[in-house]
Amino acid sequence: MIRGKPEKGLTVWRPFGDVEELGRRLDDAFGWPFLPAAWRRLPAEEGGWWPVLDVTEKDDKYVVKVELPGVKKEDVDVSVAGDVLTVSGEKHGESEVNKKGYHYTESSCGSFSRSIALPATVDAGKIDANFDKGILEITLPKSAEVKQKKIPVGGKP
Repeated sequence: MIRGKPEKGLTVWRPFGDVEELGRRLDDAFGWPFLPAAWRRLPAEEGGWWPVLDVTEKDDKYVVKVELPGVKKEDVDVSVAGDVLTVSGEKHGESEVNKKGYHYTESSCGSFSRSIALPATVDAGKIDANFDKGILEITLPKSAEVKQKKIPVGGKP
């Protein structure tokens, strides 16, 4: 499991990161794929689609934006378990082109899940999520004791 230091901010959680790294090192060492292609396919790759997410730190909060084009609000689930924030859901989509001489249909569906480790500074009880036009925005307020405070300096001039 790969995790950053919680004090530094949010980190994408890659549960199979160590296995992926080992596979890359063995491939480099031998000059050819060490494991058969079927064995190299990790569970996280099965869905074939992971939504893009951006994390921004501000003075009083973290903001996570997740791009979910073609996903409906009711198909998205946001949860916190311990120090891990998880965004999961299902994508249902189909495009169809019907022109003279050919017919083309493409389906893009499946489940997805992205998890990130939360720093200890997040107030988990005040997390808020809003979904608008395919963008999920999750606001993670910092707890009061870790917000930056301006301290006046006293003493003789």
